Amino acid sequence: MAENKQYFSIFNSKLALIGAVIAVIGLLGTIFLSVLDHISGGKSPYLSLFSLVLSPLVFVTGMIIYGIGWIIFRKKISKTDQSPQPFAVIDFSKPAHRRGVIFFVVGGVAIIFLTLVAAYHGYHFAESVYFCGQLCHTPMKPEYTAYIDSPHAKVSCTECHVGSGTANYIKAKLNGIHQLVATVSDSYHRPIPTPVENLPMTQDSCENCHWPKKYIGELNRTFTRYLSDDDNTPVTIQMLLKVGGGDPTHGPVGGIHWHMNIANKIEFVSTDDKRQTIPWVRMTDSSGKSIEFVAGDFKFDPTKHKIKTMDCLDCHNRPAHQFMSPSDALDNSFAQSRLDAKIKGLKKTALEIFSKDYKSDSEAFSAIENTIKTTFKDLDANKQQATVEELKKIYSRNFFPEMKASWKAYPNNIGHKEWPGCFRCHDGQHKTADGKKKIESSNCNDCHIIVAQSKAGHWEPQEPKPVTFKHPDESSDGTEANCNMCHGGSL
Repeated sequence: MAENKQYFSIFNSKLALIGAVIAVIGLLGTIFLSVLDHISGGKSPYLSLFSLVLSPLVFVTGMIIYGIGWIIFRKKISKTDQSPQPFAVIDFSKPAHRRGVIFFVVGGVAIIFLTLVAAYHGYHFAESVYFCGQLCHTPMKPEYTAYIDSPHAKVSCTECHVGSGTANYIKAKLNGIHQLVATVSDSYHRPIPTPVENLPMTQDSCENCHWPKKYIGELNRTFTRYLSDDDNTPVTIQMLLKVGGGDPTHGPVGGIHWHMNIANKIEFVSTDDKRQTIPWVRMTDSSGKSIEFVAGDFKFDPTKHKIKTMDCLDCHNRPAHQFMSPSDALDNSFAQSRLDAKIKGLKKTALEIFSKDYKSDSEAFSAIENTIKTTFKDLDANKQQATVEELKKIYSRNFFPEMKASWKAYPNNIGHKEWPGCFRCHDGQHKTADGKKKIESSNCNDCHIIVAQSKAGHWEPQEPKPVTFKHPDESSDGTEANCNMCHGGSL
């Protein structure tokens, strides 16, 4: 008697068939997304994750299911005298077989197409601002609200918070597991703590767009503030900010950007989690010579204190998530005429409203409406309502009571108006061990030159006065011919 051979086919096991389909989908997804990842230069962490981790994981899962189906089928056959059905018998002379083949081919192509489309859109969704900022609505509401109103609103969250490559993505998401658990269990921090210790390659992330060697020089800026007196008196200051640069090949090294890690290297130790207290600083110049400055009786201990190299975020620490102080927000609204500076005592009243703590937006809105309508009851009804609505907008943009988030929770190190900022180091208290050198306490003209300042509300801007051009060799007044007719880049 001929031996009754047993042949295994995925068509003999539904579980194995399902596993095979999943494996094919994972394989195709891996190939498709790997091509996209290669075209993009590996700059997207999400695309790298999908192509190198998730899609292969789908493939492996499918193969495991396939293997389990095969084992179950073999055990089932071994307990019977029956032989498995052959792999497949297709007879194109039978209409049912022809329809089955057409259905299988069309269905397979459709599944492959839908899989690739889903993988592509899934990657884009996972990298979207909506995914980062709005799915976790309550904990991320303050950061998202500030982000969409920031200079970096067109920069995706992942470019700064994740970085490029699969390794950075996996690191960020492993760190995010506890954040997910905290969100589900409602045990997340209120407010979200900063600085973000796990930001990848901080300076490298900034330098994807901002060239560190650029020489900026002096920037002309005008600031208008309003006093909290009865007249909401405007006070305007015009100044030149000495931004300068840190690369000697593009301009003189100096100004605020002297601190860039190009010609000089700055390192420091902070003793608080917000980096507002800096008792130890080390400066290394281009020749490699280092000088250490210490404030007070601080004793540096390498086993207890972590040395950090100064980077962009140590000054520009709120580039995309800035919460304005009440005074600054009101000044901005006055300057843009969204609030009427002619309403007597409006700024003082508004500051009193914003200085109180509220448990919810609705409580704050009620306080705004009641206070404005009571304090300015003689004001025109339309003007009253417009004032109330503008103050509500200011509150909604900068105060988040459910997260205990506001400007008070997040120091802003640019400047030194509400927070120490520059004076964390430039306070005159940081000295060398022998006391012969110290980090000078900045005066107003070290980093900026005040060009003009209003007095008693009277403002005369100091605009540059034009003078008649004189050619250096006095051979021409510059009107006889175009400059490029003589200046060809050589003699």
